Formats: sequence, structure tokens, C-alpha cells
Amino acid sequence: MANTLPVSKLISVGVQITPTAAQGPDLNSLLIVGDTPGVIDARERYRLYSDLNGVAGDFGTSAPEYQAASIFFAAQPQPTRLYIGYWVRVAAAGRLTGATLSAAAQVMSNWTAITSGAFLAYIDGKPVNISGLNFSTATNLNGVASSIATALNSASAGSTAAWNSVYGRFAFISGTTGAASSFGFLQTPAAIGSAAFSGQPANNDTLTIKGTAVTFVSGAPSAGQVQIGSTLAATLANLLTLLSSSTDANLSAMTYGVVGTTLYIVSKATGTTGASYTLAKSSSAITLSGATLSGGSGTDISATLGARVTTSGSYAVPGADAETPLAAVQAIESVFADWYGLTFGSSGGNAHVTDADHLAVAGYIEGNGNRHLYGATTSEAAALLPGDTTSLGALLAALEYNRTFVQWSSTTPFAACAIFGKGCTVNYNGANTTITFMWKQQPGVIAESINSTQAAALDANNYNYYANFNNNTAITVNGKLASRHFIDEIWNADWFGSSIQSAVFNLLFTTPTKVPQTDAGMHLIGTTIEAVCAQAVNNGFLAPGVWNSAGFGQYQQGDWLPKGYYVYVPPIASQSQADRAARKSVPIQVMAKEAGAVHDVAISVTVNQ
Repeated sequence: MANTLPVSKLISVGVQITPTAAQGPDLNSLLIVGDTPGVIDARERYRLYSDLNGVAGDFGTSAPEYQAASIFFAAQPQPTRLYIGYWVRVAAAGRLTGATLSAAAQVMSNWTAITSGAFLAYIDGKPVNISGLNFSTATNLNGVASSIATALNSASAGSTAAWNSVYGRFAFISGTTGAASSFGFLQTPAAIGSAAFSGQPANNDTLTIKGTAVTFVSGAPSAGQVQIGSTLAATLANLLTLLSSSTDANLSAMTYGVVGTTLYIVSKATGTTGASYTLAKSSSAITLSGATLSGGSGTDISATLGARVTTSGSYAVPGADAETPLAAVQAIESVFADWYGLTFGSSGGNAHVTDADHLAVAGYIEGNGNRHLYGATTSEAAALLPGDTTSLGALLAALEYNRTFVQWSSTTPFAACAIFGKGCTVNYNGANTTITFMWKQQPGVIAESINSTQAAALDANNYNYYANFNNNTAITVNGKLASRHFIDEIWNADWFGSSIQSAVFNLLFTTPTKVPQTDAGMHLIGTTIEAVCAQAVNNGFLAPGVWNSAGFGQYQQGDWLPKGYYVYVPPIASQSQADRAARKSVPIQVMAKEAGAVHDVAISVTVNQ
């Protein structure tokens, strides 16, 4: 073929792909915080569900998380994003979650062939050999887990194992709870020994491991010696340091750990090789497990169970002390904060969430800086009394929180989920889609039959409630926050503020060159904000009206705002040199007039004959 010149010699074309625009916060999601143990752990902390079937698969249909979720998903149209978080209400056990096993790995013939299965596990820091596992008669993986659970409980009281058919994996749980509880990754069986100390060893006492003597001394130690500390704990710490760092061929053949007042010794050589390693002592304060290490027999099934440290998807979760509801919310937010609504769906109908807990959570939501909304449910009888100042609603009303609402329900402990269910279906990109929460029905919530005096008491403290009316209907009454503002005001304002923020961010982020610090550049930012304002009018949040606040730009207080919004961008010439040098925009101001909603109607009728 004859030589030819490339077209790029004359015409060079470069294609640049602009960055994908950043997404704003998710305002159509609810986080239900529950306390059911054994489903979501303290490391995972939360899961996402798109329908009620997913919740039922994980929790069953009697758990409080399911009961709360059923009210949320009962809303029409149906919401699609529910997060369930875990509250460590009572001290939690350490646990090991195995990796999801493939379908081939779950075939029962793989398991019934195992007649002498074994593994080594560290439970609460103590090494334990589990051996003699015979699955030949097991008919399913629950049976396999049951055999393991029996062996675990025998070796370490209360420890157990379970098979999770939903996620196709095994879980192993310590028999203790609290921060000291743990269940480490499974390992190949190996010989184990121990030296239990009942008190301080005496000067020149020895502990001999595989023929190498370690001497305890009260003075400065030399090679092969351990200084006796001021306490037994200090002595054991010194002993552990020496053994773990020793280059002696005998001592380095083992790994070591101290739990309480016992030194545990594990052979690095797997199987029964280490069972020949000797132990001896000259101290009356030391009790040995035997003259040699022991155990390590059996067929290693740690990898078969999908629970080795090298198995992708397997993870260990340390035990945890009990935490407050506020601590649970903070822990969840520390790993995932992209949720909007928050409520509790815990045992006993949230019986363990006190008014003080609600106030603490409400205060956190009010001041933490993220856009969240907290909803609490109470059945306190005091709320129905005129002049009430003690119920949850009264306490929150006194604090005038803008990001918390309370629903009163005498029979439905998770009634607040109904309000969230309705709010989480609003499509802010549609036309006339914004809602008020007054007048709405609450599927799954039992309507209240109360009198006018009781309703007035609830109204006085900004409670929301689902009430029967004498025309055979039931509706949500008030739709208010603790501050007396309406829930939709804050929800819509959050959408509005975050949409402006995201729009301007994406303008700067996706512009391939720059937005100049000129009137033209400021106009570009202003029109970006106006586009969000126009959508706010389209979805029904904003509407034309009289501006009743301090004016700026071309509009003053009392003027008619024809669009329902006004974006004021001052000229660049008004900017200070310091702000220009710092590459700031001019201060942009936005007037936004809410469309509001009709909750009450007064009609005067004159009849003349």
C-alpha cells in the first residue's frame, strides 16, 4: 500500500469527557434503628432495603424492625429506600461472619463426606481446637451448623454457630458479651498448651517451653530472663514480650497470648506436630495444661467453612458494650450519613427509648449540620391533658426543634413511619408533586377516637396524630414539627437548599475551563440558581406572593413577587479586593416565597328566603 499522511497532520481532534455531575443528598430515604441482635452487626451497622420482602427475609415478620418497615412501605405510592441500622442496646457478643459460599460449595455431598472435621478458633482471645466434627448424617447446612455449635459450646461455654440461608454463610458467636468478647478467624488445627498463674512467680522460678527455660528475676533481666513486675499483669506482659520476640529456635516455634492470668501457647506447626513440644515449670504459682502441648488432629475445614482470614468476604466483629440510642445513631452516621429520615423500631415498641433518649437524639439531629429529620412516636397519656408540660411533645415543643416531629398514637408504637413513608415518595423533579402531611391517611396505623379537649391538648404541643372524624374518615392532623413549623416546610427547604448547592457545585465541577470572576460568570451562577427556583415553582414548593421580609435588590418588603422567587446577583464591581483575591463570588441572595398549603377552611353561608 502506498504511503499516506495522517489526517491529524492537518486536523487534530481531542475529545474531552466532562466529569459526571455529583449527586445531592438522598431526601427520600428513612433510617429505622432497631435492636434485634444477630442480623446486622456492630461493624456492618446498616443495610438497605427496597421492599418489605427483603426486611422479612432478614428479620422475619415478628421483629420490631419489620413492624416499623411495614408501616413505611404501606404508603402509596410506595417508597423504595429504607435503611435499617443496628443499636447495640444490650452488650453484644464477638462474632465471626464467614464468606458467602458458592452454590457448588453448599452441595450437601461435600459436607456429608466430612467425618473428622476440625479447626482452631480464638474465642475471647483463647485458642480452642474443635475436632471430631462428623457431618455424615446432616441433611442440610443447618445440621452442619448445629454440630459445630455443640462442639463450640463444649469447648467454650455459650459459644455457638449458625447457618444463614439468606446470605449463604456461616456465623460463629462467642458465648460472652461486651468489649472483651471476640471470635477470631478460623485456622488450621494445631497443638495448644497453657500456663495458668495463680500469683507472682518467685525469683529464679522457671517456665520451660520445648526445652528452653525462661527464668523470672526480681532484678534487671538478661538474656532468657523475665523481670518480675509490680503486679502479675506487668509480669505477664514482660513474659509475653520476651516470648513473642525471641529468636530461640524452640521458643519461636510457638505463638503466644495472655488472657487474664493465663499464658496460651500454640504451635506454629499445624496438625499434631506440636503435640510433642514439652512444657515444664519450677514455680508453685504456675499450673500447666500438661507435660506437652496437645490437640491438632482432624481434617482442617476452616477454608471449607469460608471463615479464614484469607477468605474474601469473611470478617470478624469484636463484642461491644451496650450503647445509648444517641450513640447508636452517631455510630451509624460515622459510617453512612446519606439518609434523611430517622426513627426507632426497637423491641417492646421502643420501650427502651426514654424521653431523655428522644431529647438527646433530637438535639443531635438539630445541631449536627447534616440534613436529617427525626420522627418519634409516643403513647404517653399526659399528652391528652390540657396544660401538659411533661410529655415528649411538650418537652420538644419547649425546645422549638425544627428537625423533630412527634406522633401520638395510643396503639401503634411505630406510627411516625407513616409520615416518613408519605414524605419519601415526593418526586421533586415532577410538576405539582410537593405535599402537606395534614389530611393524609396512614395505612398500618390505628386511627384514634379522641374528643375535642384531647385534640386541643395535642395541638397545643404540636403533636401529629391520626384521628377519626364524624364523617367516617380518618386523617393525619397537624403535620407539624416540634417548633410549630410544618414538616413539609423543612423537608422542601432541605430539597431546595441541597439542590441549589449541588447545582452550583456541578457548574464549577463540570466546567472544563472555569467560571470567570466577572459579571458574566456571576450571571452564570445566578441562572443556575434560577433553574432550581423555577423547578421549585413547578413542583409546587414556591409560588407568586407578597414578599413579607426585608428586601434587597429590586424588591422590598410588601412587594409582589411575580415568579415566586428572585435571585439577586450584585455587580462584580461591588466586590472587595480581598474577596476578589480569594476568588470568591459576589454574595448572591435569593428570595423564595412558599406556596404553602390549605389545612383549614372557614366558610360563611348566608341563607335568605
